[in-house]
Parts: sequence; structure tokens; C-alpha cells
Amino acid sequence: MRLVIGISGASGVVLGYHMLKVLRFFPECETHLVISEGAKLTFGLETDLKIEDVEKLADFVYSNTNLAASISSGSFKTDGMIVIPCSMKTLSGIATGYAENLLIRAADVCLKENRKVVLVPREMPFGKLHIRNMKEASDLGCVIIPPLLTFYNNPQTIEEQINHIIGKILMQFGLEHEKFKAWEGTKDD
Repeated sequence: MRLVIGISGASGVVLGYHMLKVLRFFPECETHLVISEGAKLTFGLETDLKIEDVEKLADFVYSNTNLAASISSGSFKTDGMIVIPCSMKTLSGIATGYAENLLIRAADVCLKENRKVVLVPREMPFGKLHIRNMKEASDLGCVIIPPLLTFYNNPQTIEEQINHIIGKILMQFGLEHEKFKAWEGTKDD
């Protein structure tokens, strides 16, 4: 399996970091990473992580300005893309096909090649324009998975919440995250 991971500049870049960490446990999954300039800034604002340490988790790393990178072409086969987190600017670019950078171009390529694209939009509250762009992206074939809190699995930590979100995303690609707790229904006695 070959996945493109895009980390855009929305709050919650730690979600992208955790996604890369989890994907390391799937040796059959080759990761291709592109981090936007905004995401690099957000990493500095929200975490103590160094960009180099984030990049080390991926098999391949590309500059967001390199529109000639392998992932910018449909002839470079991938199984899809995850944009985590997905800023509203990135969402807008994907929804309208305005591929001004590699992250958006890679998503555009996946869509035109009928490959799965999962967007993890981070904004609160969503405005009408955000919702319209999510609908447009969904109509184009994107799967929209906002990083919402869950409670049925009785999470005790933020990391457990993050693992649930990552598990839901990975399900879209047929991957099972061992720390994801699926709903199993109630027990009838």
C-alpha cells in the first residue's frame, strides 16, 4: 500500500504526527509526506516537535512547492491520500481544483484517478462556506472525517481520542489500528 499524507496548517497538526507514527506499524504501507508552510508554523506554535522528527516518520518527503514531485502525477500509483488536519484553505483548494501547491495537487491527482481522499477538517464552528466546501469535496469523492470526540469507548486520555480518530480514518483504507475500539453494541441478557 502507498499513501500520501498531507499535513496542512490547521490547528491539530499533532493528528498528522500521530497518523505517521501509527502508519509505521504497517510495514506494507509506504508513506509519502507533504507538509504545508502553515503546518510548519503550527507545529512550532502547538508542539515541541521538530519538523525533521516528523519527516523522519515518512518514507518519502516532498516540498510543498515542488509541483514536479512524483505524487503530482497520476502515473505515480498510490492507494489514496489523507489530509490531516485539513485547513479551510486546503479544503477550498481541493473543492475547487485550485492546485496552487503540491499538497492540493496530490489530492487533485487522487481524485482524478478515482483514488480515495480522506479530509480531516479542523475548524470550529464550521461556517456556511466551510460546509459548502465540504459538501463540494464530498461530491467530488472525498471522505470527510472531522476529528470529533467520541465517548462510547470511554476514553481516558487525549491520546485515546486521537487513536479513535486515526482508527476511523484507517478503516477507510482497510487498515485496522490496534488501539481503535470499535462499537460492539450492547449485551442482551
